[in-house]
Amino acid sequence: MSEIKDLKPKALWKHFYSLTQIPRPSKKEEKVVDFVEKFGKDLGLETIRDEVGNVIIKKPATPGNENKKTIVMQGHLDMVPQKNSDKDFDFEKDPIETKIEGDVVKANGTTLGADNGMGVAAAMAVLEAKDLEHGPIEALFTVDEETGMTGANELKPGLLDAEILINMDSEDEGELYIGCAGGLETNAFFHYKEESLPADVSAFDIEVKGLKGGHSGLDIHLGRGNANKVLNRILWYAIQNLDVRLAHIEAGSLRNAIPREANATVVVPNSQVGEFKNYVKEVTDAVKNELSRVEPNISIDAKDADMPSSLIDKETQDNLVRAIYGCPHGVMRMSDSMEGLVETSTNLAVIKMEDKKIRIQTLQRSSVDTAKEDLGNMHRAVFELAGAEVVHEGAYPGWKPNPESPILATMKEVYNNKFGKVPKIMAIHAGLECGIISQAYPELDMISFGPTINYPHSPDEEVNIETVQKFWDFLVETLKNIPEK
Repeated sequence: MSEIKDLKPKALWKHFYSLTQIPRPSKKEEKVVDFVEKFGKDLGLETIRDEVGNVIIKKPATPGNENKKTIVMQGHLDMVPQKNSDKDFDFEKDPIETKIEGDVVKANGTTLGADNGMGVAAAMAVLEAKDLEHGPIEALFTVDEETGMTGANELKPGLLDAEILINMDSEDEGELYIGCAGGLETNAFFHYKEESLPADVSAFDIEVKGLKGGHSGLDIHLGRGNANKVLNRILWYAIQNLDVRLAHIEAGSLRNAIPREANATVVVPNSQVGEFKNYVKEVTDAVKNELSRVEPNISIDAKDADMPSSLIDKETQDNLVRAIYGCPHGVMRMSDSMEGLVETSTNLAVIKMEDKKIRIQTLQRSSVDTAKEDLGNMHRAVFELAGAEVVHEGAYPGWKPNPESPILATMKEVYNNKFGKVPKIMAIHAGLECGIISQAYPELDMISFGPTINYPHSPDEEVNIETVQKFWDFLVETLKNIPEK
């Protein structure tokens, strides 16, 4: 695992390795917050830890650069905790097991944490460096970006002195991002009653796994399968045509990850077991055919199970399955202003049972706030028609592109001079913290960039080694060329 410390640039990879050794799933970042705070203090730099756990470290300009504009390098400390079902791993205790495969670094059966460990490691390397030329620098390390943007939302005015924000949470080298989508979480709750099991039934566990999943913003346009939708399709056919009853359902895991795995326990009259298995096979064959190119490893099984102690009442069961079938998922509209950019999408993310409630968690994204709200209301209408209680929460704004941004002009010129080509200017269909931070610091001139990270939010996450060097070189050269006040 420590082999990655020998990769170049060593200054960055050293810190990324350290981050892989510290458990830091969203909402469980105490250890990494302590680590980064100590890092700043050990360097003798002004270090601030705010009420929610954000850490700000300030480094003075190198001699002769005192009149340059102050920049803040920004990244988030948390990572998405996703693993393969056969991987024994505790994200709150275990270090990430990294490995080098050809030209990429990956993890062993889990997410890697390059999102956003690469950005955090780069900022740490700059703070520690004694041989870089730069103006006044601040580093802002936020918490809980992946599950609620809590750190950005709770950032108070007056803590930062910067005039420019460089977010390092983008995931395609050679691209500069100047805008992002906003988000809205829509949760539906079904309250159910427990019912006794009928006689002469058999229990089965239906399991959907092997899908690629991925980031619900960056990968939503790829047409990958949604394990929640696949599972519900089987349930719908079985419940519509047979006397199948639902006892338990657990599907998806995170609001911003396309669901990779889903499970349900059902009971089937013994006289209908053959027909039930036929329906499972029919849906399995259809789904595998439909998704053969994008999901070659999908697996759907109905296995004998232990008999459950109770069932979800039939009315709630039927309403639940119908509502999930009707719930939209995927791309709703492409952008009219930027070719190839998703404007509006939704992710049917999580189905979870707890305390006699079934929660369906969805996440809407759009670069148009009214479209985001409209899509949230579409979900509300579907679930309220089915008798569910619906709550909108976790809304955050998009980041409106500014093609006239001074830092954009500077970084375009620096990239062209360094690498002989002009970088692509992009907006991203994902939630960056820039839009939220701008609410507390509206005068900040902002931009986002990073190395190439493939398949974030899934156990296939990987970072391209060559692009990490280019990312670092670009950052170092940008710091040299920050304009004066």
